[in-house]
Amino acid sequence: MLVMNVTKVMKVMKVIKDCSIGQFDNLQFDNLKPETMIKIENTQACFVELWLRLERTRRLLWAQNKRFCPRRLLKSWFGLRANDDFIWEVCFRASQEMEDPIYGWDILPLPSLYPRPHREFLRAIVAVRLGITMCQVNLRALDKAYSVAFPHSTPINVNKK
Repeated sequence: MLVMNVTKVMKVMKVIKDCSIGQFDNLQFDNLKPETMIKIENTQACFVELWLRLERTRRLLWAQNKRFCPRRLLKSWFGLRANDDFIWEVCFRASQEMEDPIYGWDILPLPSLYPRPHREFLRAIVAVRLGITMCQVNLRALDKAYSVAFPHSTPINVNKK
């Protein structure tokens, strides 16, 4: 067991040494870990996954005593790809559809109790990642996905046709 710990320490020391030399100059953002990357599509199945991931991320950030805000949410979902420009673009597009703007450090409410800000936020994420306009995001699929993800909550747009 001691031999295993020594080899782990040696590997860590080698990584630290490589960092100090500058071996990470050729780091590519396309080779990120698949656990941090989300495949975004304009389908109901993807929207269900986004709603569920939104709630899981809220619980995770709460357990870590961190703020549930757009910046932390996007950083945890997209890793290094969530730079300041991406976060600004998502918040700006989400703010266009609501009366109150969303900023990067604003605390978001619970998704199961207040779905409208989150619907616009997820809609903006999909629009920015796919390079489409907000009008091209499938709102019916997004609303149905909310009903699937939170079956005990009131559906969004229940009285609209």
